[in-house]
Parts: sequence; C-alpha cells; structure tokens
Amino acid sequence: MTDTGRLDLTVLGHRARHFRKRAGLTLGQVGEQVGVSAPYLSQVENGHSEPRLALVSDIAAALGVTASDLLDPTPPSRRAELEMRVEAMQADPSYVSLSLPELKPGARVPDDVLEHLVTVYDAWRNTDRGADGAAVDPVRQANARLRAEMRDRSNYFAEIEAAAAEALAAGGYGGVGPISERTLLDVAAHYGFTINRVQDMPKSARSVTDLASRAIYIPQRNEMPTRAARSVVLSTLGHFALSHRDPGDVDEYLRQRVESNYFAGAVLAPESAAVPFLREAAEAGDLSAEDLKEVFYVSYEMATHRLCNLLTRHLDIPVHFLRTDEAGVVTKAYENDGVPFPTDVEGSPDGQQVPATWGPRQVFRSEDTFALHYQYTDTVAGTFWCVTHVEADRSPHNAVTMGTDDAHARCFRGSDTTRRLVSGQSTGEGGLSSSQLEARWAGRTWPSARDREFVLDAATSDGDFSPFPGVEMSEVYAFLERHASGI
Repeated sequence: MTDTGRLDLTVLGHRARHFRKRAGLTLGQVGEQVGVSAPYLSQVENGHSEPRLALVSDIAAALGVTASDLLDPTPPSRRAELEMRVEAMQADPSYVSLSLPELKPGARVPDDVLEHLVTVYDAWRNTDRGADGAAVDPVRQANARLRAEMRDRSNYFAEIEAAAAEALAAGGYGGVGPISERTLLDVAAHYGFTINRVQDMPKSARSVTDLASRAIYIPQRNEMPTRAARSVVLSTLGHFALSHRDPGDVDEYLRQRVESNYFAGAVLAPESAAVPFLREAAEAGDLSAEDLKEVFYVSYEMATHRLCNLLTRHLDIPVHFLRTDEAGVVTKAYENDGVPFPTDVEGSPDGQQVPATWGPRQVFRSEDTFALHYQYTDTVAGTFWCVTHVEADRSPHNAVTMGTDDAHARCFRGSDTTRRLVSGQSTGEGGLSSSQLEARWAGRTWPSARDREFVLDAATSDGDFSPFPGVEMSEVYAFLERHASGI
C-alpha cells in the first residue's frame, strides 16, 4: 500500500468514527447493521483495514450519510487532523531515529497538547539536521566549510595579499617595518575615506562608516588604543578593498569577516617585509609571534595569524592556532599540522574543551600566567610543540596558542623547553596516575560546573552522558588529592 493509500485509509477511518459518534452508535450496533464484527470495524476506523466499496456504502447508510461523505479526503475535524498528524509524524524515519516511546493520541490527550506536539514537530522538521537527527547549527556548518577551505589553502589568500600590496603602494609604504600613521591615512584616502575619532560611538560597534560622506568613525584613544584602532580601520577598509556587498547568508558573512581581517593583517604586517624577517628567524631557530608583534606594531593575536598565513606558504612549516577561555573552551581554531583538536559530532572544535594537559589549560596553572608558556604535548596523532600567550588586558582572560608538529618545532623560540605532557593524562598528584586518581575519588565528589555558553557541549562523551557536563573530572580528582594529602 502506498503512503497516499495509507493516508486515504486514515482519513476514511477518522470520518467513519466521526459520523458514528455523531449518530450516537457503538461499533457493535453498526456491525450488526452491516454484517461485520465490531473488531473489524475498529480496524477500519484505525486505518488498518481497507473495506470493500460495497461495505463502505453499507457503513455510510448505517450512519445516515453518503459513501462520498466517508471517502472525502478532508479530515472531519481539527481534532481528527491533529490525531492524524501525530500518527504520521511518528512514522517519519527522522522521528523514529529518536527512539521515543509511541504516543497514542487517544481521547484522553487534550487538543492543546496535540497542537503543541505538531507545532514543535513542524519546527523541528524545518531545522537542518545531521545524520543522527540532531539539529545542525548553520553557523557551525559555515565555520566548518570555511575552516576546510583555509586548511586546503594553507590559510594563505594570494588575492588578498595582492590587494594589500596594492593598498600599501598607494599609501607610499617604504617596505620596512610597521606602516606609519601617515601611510594609514593615505591608504584610507586611496579608497576615498577619512578617519574620524569620536567620543559618542555606539557601544555595540567598533566602527561606523558613513558611505555618503565616506567617513569612518572609530572611538577616541581613551576608548580604543592606537594599535587596536589601526586594525579596526583596516578591517573596515578591507570590505571596500575586496568589493564586499551586503552578505546574503551566514557563509558570506563569515567569509567577509575572515577576509577583511586578513586584509588588515596583510597591510599591517606586509608580506614583502614579513617573509624575509620570518625566514631569517626560522633559520636561527628563533621564530616568535612576540617579535612579529613588536616589529610591525600589531596585536599578539594578529601576529600569530600572520604566522599562520605565511609560514606554510613560504617556509613549508605546518601550524595550528587556538583561542580558548580559561577553561580551555575553543572559540577559534585552525590547523594544517594534524594536531587532534577535540571536535563535536559534526567535526567542529568550536565550543569544545581541550584536554587539561594542553598548553591553553596549563598556562593558567603556571607560576606566571602572563609569561609565554612553551610545551610539548604527546597526542594520539604525534607530538606537537606550542606557545601560549594570555591576554592580560582582556577580561575575562583568553589564551592565544600557536604551535607546530615536533619535526618543525626547532624553528621556533622556546623549542628547547623541557616541559612535556601527555594528552589526556593527569599531570599527577602525590605520584598517582589519572586512573589511580579516578579509582580513588570517583563517586566521592559532586562538582558544579562554571556557567558558560558551551557547557552542554561536553554533556556527552562517546555517546555516554556525563553527570557533570563541562567539568574536567581529572582536575577535580587531582584537586581533592592535593587537599586530602595536604599538598
């Protein structure tokens, strides 16, 4: 029987029940008149049996209606329509995949409950879903697509480097060191803009561009330091230099953000000047985002981005980048060196928590959180070196981490560190291993997770529910061990 036939039988059954109840008859009474059993009529009303047309005519006569009344494809009432919708939704393979118990929309289930169910189901069906039936976040999907492209291109965008070089030439850049304030103003003028610092900037905007008067407004220096202002101005100009239009969807919006920020970095740390500087540093085993930051007067994060833009393309050095909060929750990530970022079911690291033994977490346990933290980490995918910087002027504090695989670590300052940890293993308390700590303390503690946006992303691991989502239990066990031992 086709789905269409199944639907017709369902409507027929509901219409037969509707007219029988309107006539005040029982199944047995109708069965006596048409010569069939009450159980068979029940099967017909439930849409489970297909009656002969002659029997349909007999049933109609017994109910005081015509056969056309019974065969009308319209549900006889809103209640009947809701019951049919609930039955149909539970046959949907995506719904079946949720493994929920069957819900029978019997007379005891109120109409408003059924209304809620079908409305929520419709909204659920209109949401993009993954293979497991779970809702897919379109922003995460767009980020994943963009991240994959960045990886394929080694995070190097030749067309944006060329646009930046053209802007620098128009602004009269001398070819060495950071661009001057005069050069910045001339670059803005090249695109027909002036830069104005104002005191009354909207709190939600880092810049406002008046397209009619061709003016870019940014906050006064007491609100936005010069280094940050340069980046904001150039990322704003990037939209015009790269001929961006109003974004039509989330993919285009995210791409434009990445491209405009890339443009800002390519102007502030020009490829022509940065590559020779980086090559010399790599040959000396002294590559450092800190030096790039100071030489070109950019933020530490922009310096690491420029390393990620240029090192693979020009020096064949694979890299990875992370921005995380103090709990190790990822807000930005990039890699082409194979480092095994934690990912969700969609393969995205966004909102996931890196292991407690990784640099972005260890830096907050170090003696000086705001000193550069170097370490090697042994993972299932190999050994990786990284350097982590905590932004002292940002609250809450974030960690910016950049690294490479073990084979290329020798090119970087800090590669001589003796700090080496194993991913996923406890750093040890009182000489106990992570498994020993778990055996000692599991079931004897009740931690409460800090509130944060991605706390529920850690709720499951390998399909198992974590009773304390967002809490790193190995840390809790180590904490308890320290206090129990008086360490």
